[in-house]
Amino acid sequence: MSEVQGFNAKLAVIITHAVGSMAMAYLFSLVALTSLPAILIEAGVLTSGDVPKFLTKPGLILIVAWIAQTFIQLVLLSIIMVGQGVQSMASDARSENTFKDTQAILDALNTETEGGLRAILEAIQAQAKPVEGSGSGGAVG
Repeated sequence: MSEVQGFNAKLAVIITHAVGSMAMAYLFSLVALTSLPAILIEAGVLTSGDVPKFLTKPGLILIVAWIAQTFIQLVLLSIIMVGQGVQSMASDARSENTFKDTQAILDALNTETEGGLRAILEAIQAQAKPVEGSGSGGAVG
């Protein structure tokens, strides 16, 4: 959330996280299944005595239809798209930073690049060169 700028973007990300949760999936399933008994009665699968009376009331069915068709489709879907766009931009920024960090590490590890391991390699090679005149001058007997 700290990467997101602006009230609308933050609200969209919060709603996107909430709607994208399993708890919300269960809630939406419950809302959708609320009108199922009335549909099954109309289809002749159930009788009106098989289910509680409040599940077959036209008002409940209209509320479920409004939630599913109007609120979820017209309101939540546009908010989710904004939230996903914001999350995508934040993800792209994190990927770019990771790439830059990786590139810097690889440059430091490359023996052909100035600095990093090249400087260490040159220092090791300078230490490894034999010093002139330090050989053993003993006679062979």
